[in-house]
Amino acid sequence: MSVLDIGEVANRADLPPSTLRYYEEIGLIRSLGRSGLRRQFDSDVLLKLSLIRMGQAAGFSLTEIASMFGRDGRPEIPRDQLHARAGELQRQILDLRVLRDALRHVADCRAPSHLECPSFRKLLKAASGRRSVSRVSRKGPARVARRP
Repeated sequence: MSVLDIGEVANRADLPPSTLRYYEEIGLIRSLGRSGLRRQFDSDVLLKLSLIRMGQAAGFSLTEIASMFGRDGRPEIPRDQLHARAGELQRQILDLRVLRDALRHVADCRAPSHLECPSFRKLLKAASGRRSVSRVSRKGPARVARRP
């Protein structure tokens, strides 16, 4: 077992030490103890930090991520939550494609006014329709603000 101090973990994980202290405070990670004033971590903490970062990138809150680890710190990820989040991401991808197409059309449209362009009007309608559908279809726990 390799032991790393908080500075080394922060450097390797590209996170400030304050984030590591916060993660420890809320129970996401555990230190082995201290050497002087510096927290010491098992090198496996780097893998756990990667999982946390991936969860955040997928849109999970720290509270949701914390619930995906058992008491022993090992991942116990409910697959149904992953499927649900993948579905949400798919809807976001579709929304972003509509937005991308609208932006490209606005940039290239030769109509004197974009509002006079039938294609642009269709894109606007599609974009506003997708937004209201995606807002209604998103149900689940409220997102908890993330601390850096």
